[in-house]
Amino acid sequence: MIQLKNIDKYYESRFQRTFVLKGINLEVKRGEFITIMGPSGAGKSTLLNIIGLLDVPSAGEYLFFDQPAHKIKEKQKVQYHRSHIGFIFQAFHLIDELNVYENIETPLIYRGVKSSERKAIVADLLDRFNIVAKKDLFPSQLSGGQQQLVAIARAIAGKPKLLLADEPTGNLHSEQGEMIMKLLRKLNEDGMTIIQVTHSKENAGYGNRIIQLVDGMVEKPEAVVLS
Repeated sequence: MIQLKNIDKYYESRFQRTFVLKGINLEVKRGEFITIMGPSGAGKSTLLNIIGLLDVPSAGEYLFFDQPAHKIKEKQKVQYHRSHIGFIFQAFHLIDELNVYENIETPLIYRGVKSSERKAIVADLLDRFNIVAKKDLFPSQLSGGQQQLVAIARAIAGKPKLLLADEPTGNLHSEQGEMIMKLLRKLNEDGMTIIQVTHSKENAGYGNRIIQLVDGMVEKPEAVVLS
C-alpha cells in the first residue's frame, strides 16, 4: 500500500542543507495500525505529511497504492484526499464558516454521498461523540477538546482507506482519549489502515508496530507492540 525508499526531506540555504528526514525506509501494508514516535523535532509530522501527499520528499522514492507519488498529478491527489485518505490534524483545520454538522458532512458531499445517507452518518457520529448539542455551533464557539472531537468525526465520516492521525487525543481528557483510541482500533479491525503520531506509549499500544524517529532517522528496527 505504502512504500518509502531512502526518503530525505531537507531545506537548503546559501551555505548548508538542513535535513528534517534522512534515509527513511518504511513499508505499510493494508490493514496495519502503525505508530510513529519520537521527541519533538524528530520529523514525525513531516513524515506523516509526505505519506498523506501534503508534502513531497527532497530525495528517495515513494510508492502510494503502487503509484510513484511524484507522478501523481494534483487533480488526482485531490481525489485521493477525498476518497482514500482521512486526516486528523493537531491544528484541527475545521472550516470556520461552517458549523459542526456542516464540517462533519463536508467530506461526504465531496464523495457524492446521497443526502439521506449523509444525514444518517452525521447523526450517528454526533451521537457517538456526544456532541449532538453542539451541532449548530461554529468552531470558534467550541473548546479545543470539542474541536478535536469534530475533527476526528469529520476524518472518519467517509470511512477512508488510510487514516493519518497527528496526536489524535492531544486535546482530550483521559476518558475521551480512551474512547477515541478504542474507536480507532475498531476501525482498524474493520479494515482501515491507520498511521498515528503520538507521544503516548498507552496510545501506541492500540497499534501493532512502532516506528521510532530520532533526528529525522529511524532509530531502531520496527518493534511489534502486543495489544
